[in-house]
Amino acid sequence: MKTIKIDPIADLLTRIRNAGKARKDVLTVPHSGIKVNMLKVMKARGFITDYKTVKNGDFQEIEVTLNQEKSSITLKRISKSGQRIYVKSNTLKKVNGGLGVAILSTPKGIITGEEAKKLNVGGELLCEIY
Repeated sequence: MKTIKIDPIADLLTRIRNAGKARKDVLTVPHSGIKVNMLKVMKARGFITDYKTVKNGDFQEIEVTLNQEKSSITLKRISKSGQRIYVKSNTLKKVNGGLGVAILSTPKGIITGEEAKKLNVGGELLCEIY
């Protein structure tokens, strides 16, 4: 039997995108550390209202509260499991003319492209949100 590997970051972005289009207020996603860190960045930039970890039986889940004012956001996965995209701090470009945000995985943690430029660190370009 063949096992299917699911990209957890793409799954998170797709669930947020679908919940926004369905005009849902709250959604739950399986818990992982990288998802929590990405949601922290999204909350700081106002793309989501809040998130919290909840216990569901033996498993932990993340309950995400969407920002209804930004229901039509675009979430674009850049670096995929088949093709990783790494960028240097000096090659980072503004997302959507500065209205969006790039999320990177760096040695300093999961941060935005602007923070990576300030800290002069590069890393894996996970996604763009605008």
